[in-house]
Amino acid sequence: MNKPVTDRPQGVGASVKRREDRRLLDGQGEYLADLDIPGTLDVHFLRSAVAHANIRGIEVPEERRGAVFTAADFDWIKPIVAFSAAPGFNKSDYHALAKDKVRFVGDIMAMCVGKTRAEAEDIAQECVVDYDELPCVTDMDAALAPGAPRLHEHWDSNLYVETRIETGDLDSVRKAAAVTVKKKLRMSRHAGVSLEGRGVLAYYDRRMDELVVYSSTQFPHVIRTILSQAIGLPESKLRVIAPDVGGGFGIKNNFNPEELAIAALAMKLGRPVRWIEDRREHLVASPHAREHRYDLTAYADENGRVLGVEAIVTVDAGAYSVWPWTAGMEAGMSCGIMTGPYDIPVYHGRAITVCTNKSPLGPYRGVGRTGACFAIETLIDAVARAVHRQPEDVRLENMIPPSAMPYQSATHKLYDSGDYPECARRAMDGINLAAVRERQKSPEPDGRLIGLGVASYTEQSAHGTAEWVARGLPVVFGFEPAQARFTPDGQLILLVGIQNHGQGLETTLAQVAHQELSIPVESVTVRHGDSSVSPYGMGTFASRSMTMAGGAVSAACAKLAEKVRRIGAHLLGVPVEAVALADGHVVAGARRVSFADVAEAAYLHPERLPPGEDPALDTSAVYQPGRSSGAFSYASHACVVAVDPGTGMIELLDYVVCHDCGTMVNPMIVEAQVVGGVAQGLGTALYEEIPYDENGQPMASTFLDYILPGPTEVPDVKVLHMETPSPHTRFGIKGMGEGGAIAPPAAVVNAVNDALRSMGVEMCETPLTPDRMLTAIAAAQTAQGNGN
Repeated sequence: MNKPVTDRPQGVGASVKRREDRRLLDGQGEYLADLDIPGTLDVHFLRSAVAHANIRGIEVPEERRGAVFTAADFDWIKPIVAFSAAPGFNKSDYHALAKDKVRFVGDIMAMCVGKTRAEAEDIAQECVVDYDELPCVTDMDAALAPGAPRLHEHWDSNLYVETRIETGDLDSVRKAAAVTVKKKLRMSRHAGVSLEGRGVLAYYDRRMDELVVYSSTQFPHVIRTILSQAIGLPESKLRVIAPDVGGGFGIKNNFNPEELAIAALAMKLGRPVRWIEDRREHLVASPHAREHRYDLTAYADENGRVLGVEAIVTVDAGAYSVWPWTAGMEAGMSCGIMTGPYDIPVYHGRAITVCTNKSPLGPYRGVGRTGACFAIETLIDAVARAVHRQPEDVRLENMIPPSAMPYQSATHKLYDSGDYPECARRAMDGINLAAVRERQKSPEPDGRLIGLGVASYTEQSAHGTAEWVARGLPVVFGFEPAQARFTPDGQLILLVGIQNHGQGLETTLAQVAHQELSIPVESVTVRHGDSSVSPYGMGTFASRSMTMAGGAVSAACAKLAEKVRRIGAHLLGVPVEAVALADGHVVAGARRVSFADVAEAAYLHPERLPPGEDPALDTSAVYQPGRSSGAFSYASHACVVAVDPGTGMIELLDYVVCHDCGTMVNPMIVEAQVVGGVAQGLGTALYEEIPYDENGQPMASTFLDYILPGPTEVPDVKVLHMETPSPHTRFGIKGMGEGGAIAPPAAVVNAVNDALRSMGVEMCETPLTPDRMLTAIAAAQTAQGNGN
């Protein structure tokens, strides 16, 4: 739609190849497990094998007593407490090592230390735990029932928090509606499964008199702050470093008990200790994702125009509230973005967060938006069925028109810019909707049923200070800093507070520097992930890094560019108004001086500088978004499926995404992010699940019973781009890191329901496993046989 900001080959809008890929593909990356510090001891955590119990004692063999550490050895460290300012919020004390009680399978009870991980595991096997087992709750309804076993004895119930949003007169809408549609939906719990698991290594640096903690984390500076508070060590004596991080997706965006425990153990022993998560630990004890329930009601007129929506969002947040997001994050965010791209004037929502004997729930790519999209998009399709119209038509008629921008939603979100109907139309054209509808008129030779599904969403990104304050979190993530520094040989170093863990930020931030300074991308180095080197930043999450850190880099480089021009003009003997920056040079007509010459003067020959000009080429800037509610990216996903009603198997035949994240800094990276997100969203839709039995035991603890989508399960994804710049951010950038993962569950479920429409089947739970499919088909056939 809008023209790119520039046609420069390396600046904003250019598809520059990722600079970090060479070292990563050559095996030169340095992840936590690659760190080799002499004398390092390995830690294996002794974790609870039961879901709910008092700990009577842990029997440790005499010869192992110096190698096993429990809570009693660390009575000086504080518990992790994620507190929310939401009225009535129940906080939980999450101890690094459980003191008297365990609350989920995987809760940490002790650290076993060995020269190798294998030895540490052997030590754990020799320990015997005496449990006083207690009744557990693994179902949200059971947890909230009167008389249910309470996980935290000082609470009145197992409710973390309940919040409400009420906009408009719902009673009037109920009376005016020609059609009322109700739906109950479920999204199952699953894990994050980054390529690299979590890990921590800590040691005391005697020369610097500081505790050094390496963590595979998304926000090292914030970890330093909370770790300092927990262990009572000043931040000046604490250094947190994130090396190369092999994926995060939110599961590395929490302060974990393992980080606190390993740091405390390093202080106690005075030597390096490390823990590297194995896959079973990850599936059982890492922060989990999803597990939502939706109780929805839509009120519409006879054409399917939605007049109002009621939504009850209930989330199982597990045994503890994760820091800093709190347990209420998922339900609150889902409830707060529920209306998505639709012009729904009346909305009443309740967000209920429940405590159960399961691993704590943490942020995962898409956070509450994936569930909200699943809810509203399946509801829109259900409304279309109720008024006997095609869902694509009802969808478009309910969307916010571009003329309404900026638009205040019924959930109090202020959308900045975009054309939602056009995006949906392009996605449907890309999937060739008319051809699919024509194909559905004739039976398939193999007996399979063809379905088409569409899902659209809005994604809030680059949140400002007031937005975070309103959420009542213990940290306000409203800014991002950057430092830009030339070296004496004319190379540029960017120091930023975000963390690159796969997004290509070492490339895209260099492109922003090129945009402001016209310096070749290959002459830019991006440094991040070290709390003692980079400026204090909030890290990478919530689709914020390119907007926030990119804005900070732009501002810092713009200031630096002015000084470069002044020095360059002086060296050329011309007025500063006569010079421009081009390809690493200060240019005045046919004459030019290189950045290396400018830097040499700034650092090594101050006598060459203009009168009154300070030496050095070093500046910093802090970026805050133009408004508190941030910038809203959006997309529409469309897919075609083939469903085998005899086996319950689903094949994805085609998948199209039309995406608008404002001005794209690097379209190639944007496209890759979208495709990767689609793969993860398909995992939620079709494969990934960690069910629990009645005893609180997770039933998927290895890759034998936890299924991930692979190359044969993910189709070729066609990505279409729109660019509607935000008026509130530098270059008009909007965040997009989570977008690909938000819509697939809704799109796939809508496509499957479209395929099974003639059979009277409507799927309402993810993942869509063959077993669930066959159960629903059999139930529909039985109902039809009974004349229902």
